[in-house]
Amino acid sequence: MSKLSWFGVMMSFVMMLGGVARAEDHYLPSAQEWQTVIHAQIEAFRNHDAPTALSYASEEFHKQFTDPNAFFVAIISSGYSPIMESLSESFGSFELQGENEVLQEVRLTGTDQNVYEAIYELTRETAGWRVHGVQLIKTKAIGI
Repeated sequence: MSKLSWFGVMMSFVMMLGGVARAEDHYLPSAQEWQTVIHAQIEAFRNHDAPTALSYASEEFHKQFTDPNAFFVAIISSGYSPIMESLSESFGSFELQGENEVLQEVRLTGTDQNVYEAIYELTRETAGWRVHGVQLIKTKAIGI
Protein backbone atom coordinates (compact mmCIF):
# COMPACT_ATOMS: atom_id res chain seq x y z
CA MET A 1 0.00 0.00 0.00
CA SER A 2 1.46 3.37 -0.93
CA LYS A 3 2.04 6.03 1.71
CA LEU A 4 -0.69 8.16 0.15
CA SER A 5 -3.38 5.46 0.29
CA TRP A 6 -2.29 4.45 3.84
CA PHE A 7 -2.66 8.11 4.86
CA GLY A 8 -6.17 8.17 3.34
CA VAL A 9 -7.20 5.03 5.25
CA MET A 10 -5.85 6.48 8.53
CA MET A 11 -7.60 9.81 7.97
CA SER A 12 -10.88 8.02 7.25
CA PHE A 13 -10.46 6.03 10.47
CA VAL A 14 -9.67 9.16 12.51
CA MET A 15 -12.66 11.00 11.05
CA MET A 16 -14.90 8.01 11.79
CA LEU A 17 -13.71 7.93 15.41
CA GLY A 18 -14.29 11.65 15.71
CA GLY A 19 -17.91 11.14 14.66
CA VAL A 20 -18.37 8.38 17.21
CA ALA A 21 -16.89 10.54 19.96
CA ARG A 22 -19.28 13.38 19.12
CA ALA A 23 -22.27 11.01 19.22
CA GLU A 24 -21.22 9.71 22.64
CA ASP A 25 -20.85 13.27 23.96
CA HIS A 26 -24.56 13.85 23.24
CA TYR A 27 -26.53 13.20 26.45
CA LEU A 28 -29.46 10.83 26.08
CA PRO A 29 -31.48 10.63 29.30
CA SER A 30 -32.83 7.37 30.64
CA ALA A 31 -36.59 6.98 31.16
CA GLN A 32 -35.86 5.65 34.64
CA GLU A 33 -34.54 9.10 35.61
CA TRP A 34 -37.89 10.90 35.19
CA GLN A 35 -40.08 7.88 35.96
CA THR A 36 -38.47 7.72 39.42
CA VAL A 37 -39.46 11.36 39.95
CA ILE A 38 -43.05 10.75 38.83
CA HIS A 39 -43.38 7.71 41.09
CA ALA A 40 -41.91 9.57 44.06
CA GLN A 41 -44.28 12.52 43.60
CA ILE A 42 -47.29 10.21 43.26
CA GLU A 43 -46.24 8.40 46.45
CA ALA A 44 -45.89 11.74 48.24
CA PHE A 45 -49.41 12.71 47.12
CA ARG A 46 -50.78 9.33 48.26
CA ASN A 47 -49.14 9.87 51.67
CA HIS A 48 -50.43 13.47 51.84
CA ASP A 49 -46.83 14.63 52.15
CA ALA A 50 -47.15 18.12 50.67
CA PRO A 51 -43.48 19.22 51.15
CA THR A 52 -42.17 16.13 49.36
CA ALA A 53 -44.76 16.39 46.57
CA LEU A 54 -43.76 20.01 45.97
CA SER A 55 -40.07 19.10 46.00
CA TYR A 56 -40.63 17.14 42.76
CA ALA A 57 -42.41 20.04 41.06
CA SER A 58 -40.65 22.38 38.63
CA GLU A 59 -39.20 25.75 39.57
CA GLU A 60 -42.34 27.44 38.23
CA PHE A 61 -44.40 25.79 40.98
CA HIS A 62 -41.84 26.82 43.62
CA LYS A 63 -42.17 30.44 42.48
CA GLN A 64 -45.95 30.23 42.73
CA PHE A 65 -46.19 28.18 45.95
CA THR A 66 -43.94 28.96 48.89
CA ASP A 67 -46.28 27.00 51.18
CA PRO A 68 -46.39 23.26 50.36
CA ASN A 69 -49.90 22.96 51.83
CA ALA A 70 -51.18 25.66 49.46
CA PHE A 71 -49.66 23.65 46.60
CA PHE A 72 -51.39 20.50 47.85
CA VAL A 73 -54.79 22.22 48.13
CA ALA A 74 -54.39 23.75 44.65
CA ILE A 75 -53.66 20.32 43.17
CA ILE A 76 -56.73 18.77 44.83
CA SER A 77 -59.03 21.65 43.86
CA SER A 78 -57.81 21.46 40.25
CA GLY A 79 -59.21 17.94 39.83
CA TYR A 80 -56.07 15.90 40.42
CA SER A 81 -57.33 13.94 43.45
CA PRO A 82 -57.45 10.71 41.35
CA ILE A 83 -53.64 10.79 41.40
CA MET A 84 -53.61 11.06 45.18
CA GLU A 85 -56.22 8.34 45.57
CA SER A 86 -54.68 5.96 43.03
CA LEU A 87 -53.69 2.44 44.01
CA SER A 88 -51.15 1.88 41.27
CA GLU A 89 -49.47 3.47 38.30
CA SER A 90 -47.80 2.09 35.21
CA PHE A 91 -45.69 3.87 32.64
CA GLY A 92 -46.54 3.93 28.97
CA SER A 93 -44.67 5.53 26.13
CA PHE A 94 -42.71 8.75 26.34
CA GLU A 95 -41.56 11.41 23.93
CA LEU A 96 -38.41 13.45 24.36
CA GLN A 97 -38.99 17.10 23.49
CA GLY A 98 -35.26 17.84 23.46
CA GLU A 99 -32.58 17.07 26.01
CA ASN A 100 -34.38 18.84 28.86
CA GLU A 101 -38.07 18.07 28.38
CA VAL A 102 -40.12 14.88 28.15
CA LEU A 103 -43.76 13.85 27.93
CA GLN A 104 -44.51 10.60 29.78
CA GLU A 105 -47.76 8.60 29.67
CA VAL A 106 -48.87 7.21 33.04
CA ARG A 107 -51.85 4.96 33.67
CA LEU A 108 -53.38 5.19 37.15
CA THR A 109 -55.90 2.85 38.75
CA GLY A 110 -58.14 4.37 41.41
CA THR A 111 -59.68 2.86 44.53
CA ASP A 112 -62.94 2.57 42.57
CA GLN A 113 -61.07 0.59 39.86
CA ASN A 114 -61.49 3.45 37.38
CA VAL A 115 -58.50 3.96 35.13
CA TYR A 116 -57.04 7.39 34.47
CA GLU A 117 -54.56 8.34 31.77
CA ALA A 118 -52.09 11.07 32.61
CA ILE A 119 -49.54 12.86 30.47
CA TYR A 120 -46.72 14.17 32.64
CA GLU A 121 -44.56 16.97 31.32
CA LEU A 122 -41.15 17.07 32.95
CA THR A 123 -38.22 19.43 32.58
CA ARG A 124 -34.62 18.77 33.53
CA GLU A 125 -33.46 21.46 35.91
CA THR A 126 -30.37 21.95 38.07
CA ALA A 127 -31.94 19.70 40.74
CA GLY A 128 -32.76 17.02 38.14
CA TRP A 129 -36.02 16.06 36.44
CA ARG A 130 -39.06 17.92 37.82
CA VAL A 131 -42.78 17.71 37.05
CA HIS A 132 -43.87 20.78 35.10
CA GLY A 133 -47.46 19.80 34.38
CA VAL A 134 -49.97 16.95 34.18
CA GLN A 135 -53.00 16.38 31.98
CA LEU A 136 -55.39 13.83 33.45
CA ILE A 137 -58.43 12.13 31.92
CA LYS A 138 -60.72 9.36 33.15
CA THR A 139 -60.95 6.49 30.69
CA LYS A 140 -63.78 4.04 30.13
CA ALA A 141 -61.51 1.20 31.22
CA ILE A 142 -61.81 -0.63 34.51
CA GLY A 143 -58.65 -1.67 36.36
CA ILE A 144 -58.10 -5.15 37.70
